[in-house]
Amino acid sequence: MPGVGIIRSISPMKSGHLTPGRQPSPNPTNLKLPGRCQRQSIQDNGPGYIAGAFAGRENQMDKVMDILDAKGFIPLQFVERETNSFYNELGIDDMYFSTESVDVIASNIHSLYAAKIYAAAQDDKKVDLRLKKEAADHALYIDTSKPGVVMVDGPHFERGIDDKYLNSSKITAAFRVESFRSPGVLPDDQEQQLRLYFVYKCDFINPSPKEDEVDLAIISDKKFLEKATKNTRELYANIIAVAVHRSGPVLEVFDVEGTQDKRLVIAYKMGTAAGLYSSLSDLYHYYGLTSSRKYIEQFSNGITVMSIYLHEAQQVFAHGHFPPIERSIHQIMKEASLLYCIPKNMFQTHFLEGRLSLQQTIYAHCCWVYIGHFIQRLGTEYSTLTSVLDAKNSAHMELLNKIKRRLRTETFTADYLLEIISQYPDLIRALYLSFASYHYVSVREEDDSFAPNGNKVLSDDELEELINKTVVNEHHEMVMTAFRMFNNSVLKTNFYTPTKQAVSFRLDASFLPAEEYPDPLFGMFLVIGSEFRGFHLRFKDVSRGGIRIVKSRSQEGYLMNARSLFDENYNLANTQNRKNKDIPEGGAKGVVLLDANAQDKVRVAFQKYIDSLLDLLLPAASPGIKDPIVDLHGKEEILYCGPDEGTADLVDWATEHARKRSAPFWKSFFTGKSPTLGGIPHDRYGMTTLSVREYVQGIYRKLELNEKEMRKMQCGGPDGDLGSNEILLGQEKYTAIIDGSGVLHDPNGIDRNELLRLAKQRSGINNFDISKLSKDGYRVLVDDMDIKLPTGEVIHNGTQFRNTFHLRPGAYDVFVPCGGRPESVDLSTVGRLIEDTKSTIPYFVEGANLFMTQDARLRLEQAGAVVFKDASANKGGVTSSSLEVLASLAFDDPGFIQHMCINHEGQVPDFYQSYVKEVQEVIKRNARLEFEAIWRENEETGKPRSVLSDKISIAIVTLDNQLQHSDLWNDLQLRESILKDALPKTLVEKIGFETVVERVPDSYLRAIFGSYLASRFVYEHGSSPGQFAFFDFMKKRMTTF
Repeated sequence: MPGVGIIRSISPMKSGHLTPGRQPSPNPTNLKLPGRCQRQSIQDNGPGYIAGAFAGRENQMDKVMDILDAKGFIPLQFVERETNSFYNELGIDDMYFSTESVDVIASNIHSLYAAKIYAAAQDDKKVDLRLKKEAADHALYIDTSKPGVVMVDGPHFERGIDDKYLNSSKITAAFRVESFRSPGVLPDDQEQQLRLYFVYKCDFINPSPKEDEVDLAIISDKKFLEKATKNTRELYANIIAVAVHRSGPVLEVFDVEGTQDKRLVIAYKMGTAAGLYSSLSDLYHYYGLTSSRKYIEQFSNGITVMSIYLHEAQQVFAHGHFPPIERSIHQIMKEASLLYCIPKNMFQTHFLEGRLSLQQTIYAHCCWVYIGHFIQRLGTEYSTLTSVLDAKNSAHMELLNKIKRRLRTETFTADYLLEIISQYPDLIRALYLSFASYHYVSVREEDDSFAPNGNKVLSDDELEELINKTVVNEHHEMVMTAFRMFNNSVLKTNFYTPTKQAVSFRLDASFLPAEEYPDPLFGMFLVIGSEFRGFHLRFKDVSRGGIRIVKSRSQEGYLMNARSLFDENYNLANTQNRKNKDIPEGGAKGVVLLDANAQDKVRVAFQKYIDSLLDLLLPAASPGIKDPIVDLHGKEEILYCGPDEGTADLVDWATEHARKRSAPFWKSFFTGKSPTLGGIPHDRYGMTTLSVREYVQGIYRKLELNEKEMRKMQCGGPDGDLGSNEILLGQEKYTAIIDGSGVLHDPNGIDRNELLRLAKQRSGINNFDISKLSKDGYRVLVDDMDIKLPTGEVIHNGTQFRNTFHLRPGAYDVFVPCGGRPESVDLSTVGRLIEDTKSTIPYFVEGANLFMTQDARLRLEQAGAVVFKDASANKGGVTSSSLEVLASLAFDDPGFIQHMCINHEGQVPDFYQSYVKEVQEVIKRNARLEFEAIWRENEETGKPRSVLSDKISIAIVTLDNQLQHSDLWNDLQLRESILKDALPKTLVEKIGFETVVERVPDSYLRAIFGSYLASRFVYEHGSSPGQFAFFDFMKKRMTTF
């Protein structure tokens, strides 16, 4: 990997920890709020809370002693001593005594006494107490522990509090936590103290404030306002005011006046940091610190604030050498941001036991995720097969993908990879050091020696040699070598950015084997968070595609989805690349897989994914919040995204968030946004349907068919975008409609007026007035059981009937899938649509993506059907989105808001209306050009239309790439001529050609130039033009100057 001009700080630590080899990680800068020059000091040196005195304390003690006397477990002469010790010597807060009943307190004293008796019989005399009491609205936990020491085999109360109360907190069920350590040691154990945890369900003053409300008098829990000191309220108010406007965590540290203690305060969005509470304890223990008090407060505006009082654990310091608390706090602040991203990493035990630092374990965790997707598992058999099959044949490629899924056996399961990696902490340290030497940037001007361990940074060749000498077999060598592959692939990362929401990497995708992924990727991003993992892939610099969320119904389903995540993402982006053939953007796609235990975290995962991508797209602008990163890619990048499964309602947030982060491309970052943000809704204007209709009507035109007499079946009903507009724009005689709610069928024709009513209301067929069906018609809903059809057939299961209805015999002339599951018609089921070697349905126009497999399409065409596949028919939406992006790039911010944004009163700008009409015409024109090209070439060559669709796409994409990098772009007269033809006339007239060219990025203009010229040539001359065809085409073009 080439050297880069960065400041490196990799000097050795001169003193070790208790465990040999425990070394801290790279130390960046102290995290501060913007504009704050030095750390603040807290004036009151107490806990920041008012500990209200319990007036009934003495009376309660008497009642507790009465209970202890009656029980008889503690000898009578020791009852008063044990009770007095519990109340007065351990430093237990009066909150405990005012909250718990005398029976519970007596029980806890009994437990502590029993622990002492048991300890007296042991050699180490160690008192071991574990108490917990859990109720619906509160909980109490008590245990004994040594300050500053992680108990790997302890009760893990903090993890339990995370799992049961904090990770799932929401406004309607939020919990606050107060925890403190007794100031004195146990009388019979001079090393251990009591640790108490109190959990209470929040009772908010106003549970439904404005989202950006910061007034503590409105958003606080009532108990917090009663107990918090004035300084604590001011501190929380300040940090909350920052947190409501920041997507990631806000970290602050304060000096406690008159002491060496530090108060660490972290604020973040509620429910976005699963496991952070317990993981932070592991972190500060690693640096020889302990906490005297910890508080978690929830606020009804959705903010969580964690406050921890830290000081040196003297007993630990006496046995080891740790950095001063000032320097440790610096490191904790940095690493707390990593913990926020991944609080529970797969190598946490190595950190707890001192074998690896926190950053090394999270690095190993990220590599583990990466290796799980990319370790070579197919073997030579797959390579042999790829050499035999035709890479340009889409049916062959589809077959290869299926074989790939089967060949990827369970040789390297996630657990097996974890087992292998865990055996080599020394290798992880060496590999991490190499990673850090390239990507860690020192931003502190002085005293920056607190960095990774001081071992020599090995070259890639030296790492290879070390791995070969260390591993025990071939499998282990493959896995650990994949760490090197990861290091060499990372072009930039936010790993060392002070505040982040997830860890993101921009990867060089050249490591992908060409036999598995024949079409090379231009860009690859990998994002890993506490609730998800995700990729973003694109095939050209200027590319666009949707971001989808993948959910899993079970742990087994999650493992299957994880194994196929990258391949699914790659195939979706590749399909998009072919669909985008006559627009500037190439194909892209983002896929976010929710973890098995985070299926309800769609919004949180999406927001973290987007923010982490922006970390790698935007320059650092806030020292201490977003510090500079090392950029080995060295080029500006812009991602153009859109909605997909599970993200349609999150697009506006992504647009606004990009604007808040000062992204210059915020207007074009996402399509599918609301009209108030300049979006052009596909459903409102029928953009996707316009393209599908051109193919349907093209068939009618070519074969001289009467549209109104065509009997039509449609998957995707009047409640969907494509389905509703297909009903509104078509004139066919509908005989069957299948949607999410069930099946509607009438061989005599479904009442058109009733269908139009549902389509206008975007309502499903479950709301169809069945009185308007003929005597032969029926409706079967998914929840129906044992329904008798007019034919006498009994349907036992409505869901199964719905899922397979499109394969049942019936009298249909045209089938237009506008929705439905992928591969609803494949090679195993297509035979049900063929009778006596003839297709039972003559015409298919595939509006829904991937509804049929390629081999199924080819079988239907062999059986005489006319089939137009999704990549050709369903491209109206991508054309509309492309022109939406172009407008956002061409306008400046004020012009965009004035001419492209519908105001909140619903007033539509005149330009917007005119532009939408031109977009609709462009969609229809592009669809018509491709339809004619496919029809003509099919008649000339006899090749299946499904094959010609792919051949035309490939021809356009290939020529487009060549044209963008050819000398033709340098011909200014030709360039201007092509751009004037390609750019929307409405846009040019409003802004001016020169202004458009000045504002739109050069890479995007090149893409417009290449895609327009390539598509026009291929549509005119076909997918296999003659040797001099392009020369003649360009000669004619030149004569128009």
